[in-house]
Amino acid sequence: MSDFPRWKYALVALVMLFGVIYALPNAFPPVPAVQVTANRDAPPINTAFQQKVEAGLRAKKVAVNEVFVEGDHLLVTFANSDVQKTGSDEIKALVGDGYTVAFKLQSNVPHWLGVIGARSMPLGLDLQGGVHFLMQVDQKDVIEKQENSYADDVRSLLRQKNIRYESVTRSAVDGQGISVILRSAEDRKTASDAIANEYTDLNVSDGASTGDRFMLKVTVKPEKLRELARGAITQNLGTLRNRINALGVSEPLIQQQGDSRIVVELAGVQDPTEAKKLIGAVATLQYRPGIGQPGDARAVEAARTGNIPPDANLYYMRGDNRPVLVSKQIIVTGNQLIDASSGIDQNSGTPKVDVTLNAAGARKMGDFTNANVGKPMAVVYVEQVYETKVVDGKEVRVPKITETVINDATIQGAFSKQFQTSGLGSPKEASDLALLLKGGALAAPMDIVEEGVIGASLGQDNIDKGFKAVLLGLALVLLAAAIYYKLFGLVADIALFFNLVILVAVMSLIGVTLTMPGVAGIVLTLGMAIDANVLICERVREELRNGSSPHASIRAGYEKAWSTILDANVTHLIAALALTTMGTGAIKGFGVTLLIGILTSLFTSVTLTHAFTAAIHGHRKLKTLSV
Repeated sequence: MSDFPRWKYALVALVMLFGVIYALPNAFPPVPAVQVTANRDAPPINTAFQQKVEAGLRAKKVAVNEVFVEGDHLLVTFANSDVQKTGSDEIKALVGDGYTVAFKLQSNVPHWLGVIGARSMPLGLDLQGGVHFLMQVDQKDVIEKQENSYADDVRSLLRQKNIRYESVTRSAVDGQGISVILRSAEDRKTASDAIANEYTDLNVSDGASTGDRFMLKVTVKPEKLRELARGAITQNLGTLRNRINALGVSEPLIQQQGDSRIVVELAGVQDPTEAKKLIGAVATLQYRPGIGQPGDARAVEAARTGNIPPDANLYYMRGDNRPVLVSKQIIVTGNQLIDASSGIDQNSGTPKVDVTLNAAGARKMGDFTNANVGKPMAVVYVEQVYETKVVDGKEVRVPKITETVINDATIQGAFSKQFQTSGLGSPKEASDLALLLKGGALAAPMDIVEEGVIGASLGQDNIDKGFKAVLLGLALVLLAAAIYYKLFGLVADIALFFNLVILVAVMSLIGVTLTMPGVAGIVLTLGMAIDANVLICERVREELRNGSSPHASIRAGYEKAWSTILDANVTHLIAALALTTMGTGAIKGFGVTLLIGILTSLFTSVTLTHAFTAAIHGHRKLKTLSV
């Protein structure tokens, strides 16, 4: 009689059912698609827009699978990547410059599978295609910003201490620090002590003196400069992760390379232009003291003659394009925001962004508004846009920073940590700005020094080769087991097949990205999984040769082989854990696949085969075994 308990039969059945259901989405590969998104000031995407695109594609005889609106996007799916490229070109010509048209791979998984959380495995860059960027962080910009910030802080400190000074200026050479000109030797000594006591990251030394001009040289300590450089890399890494994750790019690879470079790999992104726009997006707010009112005589004269006061910048108001003078002093920026959300102003009905400042920003804003009630404050919207230029006969898109004043209002009362900013053009612009502000600003600009694109066709070629490798490895193992171990070999073959199914199901459920090294891990897992069944079969044969009955041989075979199987898999498990925790990129992908494969192999090679063997032989009187 069988000694295999019923609850284990139920467990095996449930695990097999789980494996089939959650591996099933991988039978529905994503389809090529084009995504259309409205830019600022463009008409929204609606049913009429959808019908316009459908009619235009029909007129050009472009075959499409589906055209539908999803949120604020229009999605058009195609049969293959060649038709996708043709369709993208036609859609760009049809909708014009007011819309962004980008390639996308659209999920094709049936709705009922999505409801229960089943999804296909995300594919890595080498299988799905995508873009690769190597980016150089401009650390000189970090030093410049920090020295300008210290210059503002020194001015505030000298005013607070009532120390008379002539000027506080930053040197044009990075790392050369700040020059402070004072009126007397006593003021220089007092200022030197005050700065040294207040800012421990600064070195203060006496400079050259001429007449009644006494100089102090203020420089940032080298260890602080190194800390700033490291911090810029760390902040840019975090900002890129937040930005890309929030915008829905699945399984991005974002990691540091060397002291000043960042590697970004975006699988499935087929348009490098849109990818560059995404990862290099700049949109932030600057709150500055206003000088006069928009369109007043002083601002108009500055715009007409180009004679701008040295302490001011000339901007133009969003919407009516009136000139406005704004102080060069920055009260707070988007860097000091800890939260941002978009909404609609209940009073004016216009889009707004609610912002929350960190402690330092709140203190600065509180001090400024408390001291300047009744005076103007401007909100400058800083955005990176792209312009198309013809270079060597080819159209290229180059980034350009634009700055416009979206709000210039009189301060009615003191405020500090939480307030709202209005003057944005549309709810989408407010939403996008809130997203970028919340994701964080880039600590320093980045230049793309290396760029690569793996096309979808090359990725598909890798998939085909990987699939063939898995099938070939599986077929050879199945054939060898069936020939050598007969019925027990067929049972091992069934277990091996379900091992593959359950492995794919687990990887899909937890969202493991499949790469070519991962495919190699699957093939290796299949080869290792059969080892356990070889041990069991050989143990059963040994017991039969020793004169044990068939049922006793089966029972002893599983019991005596278990310790050896466990020992072997534990050593493999340790190696897989090391690869997973310490490796990166391809090595980590291989380690994760191997780790999951070892765990599924333990279940299928022992528990699942035992269940099948017990079901076949457990209720029969046996004289011999086919092993």
